[in-house]
Amino acid sequence: MTVLLLLLSVVALVVLITRLQLHPFLSLLIVSIVFGLVAGMSGEAIITSIQDGFGGTLGKIGLIIILGVVIGAFLENTGGAMALAQRVLKMVGEKNVTSAMGIVGWIISIPVFSDSGFILLSSLNRNLTKKAGLSLAGTAIALSLGLTVTHNLIPPTPGPIAAAGTLGADLGLVIQFGFIVSVAALIGGLLFARYYAARTYIDPAEGFKSQVEEREIPSLNPPSAAKASFPILIPIVLIIARSVVNILYRDLEPNGLVTFINFVGSPVIALLIGFFLCLLLPEKLEKTMVSANGWIGKAFRDAAGIILITGAGGIFGKMLQNSGLAGELGTTLATFNVGIFLPFVLASALKLAQGSSTVALVTTAGILLPLMPSLGMVTEVDKALVVTAIGCGSMVASHANDSFFWVVTQMSGMDVKTGYRLQTLGSALTGVLAMLVTSLLFALYH
Repeated sequence: MTVLLLLLSVVALVVLITRLQLHPFLSLLIVSIVFGLVAGMSGEAIITSIQDGFGGTLGKIGLIIILGVVIGAFLENTGGAMALAQRVLKMVGEKNVTSAMGIVGWIISIPVFSDSGFILLSSLNRNLTKKAGLSLAGTAIALSLGLTVTHNLIPPTPGPIAAAGTLGADLGLVIQFGFIVSVAALIGGLLFARYYAARTYIDPAEGFKSQVEEREIPSLNPPSAAKASFPILIPIVLIIARSVVNILYRDLEPNGLVTFINFVGSPVIALLIGFFLCLLLPEKLEKTMVSANGWIGKAFRDAAGIILITGAGGIFGKMLQNSGLAGELGTTLATFNVGIFLPFVLASALKLAQGSSTVALVTTAGILLPLMPSLGMVTEVDKALVVTAIGCGSMVASHANDSFFWVVTQMSGMDVKTGYRLQTLGSALTGVLAMLVTSLLFALYH
């Protein structure tokens, strides 16, 4: 009964989001309430679960999501993201365009959404591909997979932040594990792009067949690559430093330095510092940039949907927890002994069914939250690796119900059949490889 109820809830979510085109927030909210009623919860318990699930989740990560989106917006609009891309290309060499574009995507997608990153870099990719005499298929897939890997694995991208916040995982550990896994996945993605995707020839001069607005470098004088890297690197370094200090000084009396690092390394403060560093990126900071109708206003609007979905995912998790079914379900699932692969399988199923990686990350985390103790995932390392496993699953796989699939195919001159053969297969293989590395890390710590 327990497993059947959860499966029916997931199926209902998929139908509401994909077939009925209902917003994921409303879909999650409705399914959560119906789940509570069918599970026999009282009206008061259902209302309490809604309030605690939504408020508790966003109280932890709402500001982090907003600040992460704002940082990405400033990097994109000032030309900082493009400056970083060009620096990487210079370091790697234009002759290694396929590898360079994968690395560029890997870096850019830490603060910038995959769709935006691909659109932003599409012109640069085509020009370099044409100059090198290569097929656009190989370089476009390399860029796509590079963007996908960090978008799903490394904060401050909203999806991993939301999953980490829901499960109470240490963000520093999530970044560290995400970095290790993402590098391995990137290497696999580059091999796929270079030796498989590149065998399909697409002329870069004729590749652009999209109605999507292509984004060139902003008219403002862009910041240097070093300056543009500060809003990304400094928050990440501070968050990791906090995790390291907490491990080293776990059994010792905290001193002033430890207290200070704990403060500036908390995710909200670290990203707030990153936000202030973003204000230094424009050649001249204009009032319109920080106004309600400017860059910050648009970033807030972009973040709103993610925040609502994240909060609704928290409601679903809390409803499952308070219904009393979580323990029974956890015991049932534990008998299958799938361990760290359970988050991967759940996230993959949701990703394949409804298309959004963020929804897959958030919903899977909400489902797993009350099951963690019964599954034996109780340590900080366990929680961080579960978040990483969810991220791996949310890559599998990008196909026709994913907006990113259409951005990649339409801006790279691919028909749907080619898109499935390259983008869908590539994202699936990359996610599976990432999960294998995650499972090795899990085995290493156990």
